[in-house]
Amino acid sequence: MTGKIDARLKSLGLALPAAPAPVANYVPYVRTGNLVFVSGQIPLENGAIKYVGRVGSEVTPEHAYEAAKLCALNLIAQAKAACGGDLDRVTRVVKLTAFVAAGPEFADHPTVANGASDLMVQVFGEAGRHCRAAVGASSLPRGAAVEVEAVFEVA
Repeated sequence: MTGKIDARLKSLGLALPAAPAPVANYVPYVRTGNLVFVSGQIPLENGAIKYVGRVGSEVTPEHAYEAAKLCALNLIAQAKAACGGDLDRVTRVVKLTAFVAAGPEFADHPTVANGASDLMVQVFGEAGRHCRAAVGASSLPRGAAVEVEAVFEVA
C-alpha cells in the first residue's frame, strides 16, 4: 500500500526495511486502544548491527546520530506492520526513548537522540513532534551503540 507517508519516505530517499523480528521472548509491538508501543529497535541494516560500541570512545557522536536514525527507520517499519501496512494511520509520534551506550565521560545523549527525533519530524511532519527521553547506558543488546523505543498514536 502506498500513501502520503510512503511517498514522503521515497522523496527523502529512504527505504523502510522489513520489520525486524524479535531476538528474545517479546513481541515487536503491542497495540492497545489507539496506541502502538514499539519495542526498542537497534541500528540493524540488512540483518546486521551497523553501529557497535560505546559512543564517545568507539563510535563517534556523528555515527551515533546515524545509528539513532537507523533505529527510527526500524521503529517506523514496526509501526507500519502494526497498521496493516498503512503508515497514513499514524496520527502522532507520542514519545521516543533513546538509550545511548556510553561511558561516564560522554554527556551528549540528546544530540545522539536527535537522529531519531529529526527523522520522525521529517517523515511525519508536525505529527512527528514528540516528547522524549535520552539516557546513557553502560551497554546495550548485542553491543549496539544506540537503541530507541517509541509510542505511536494510530487511527
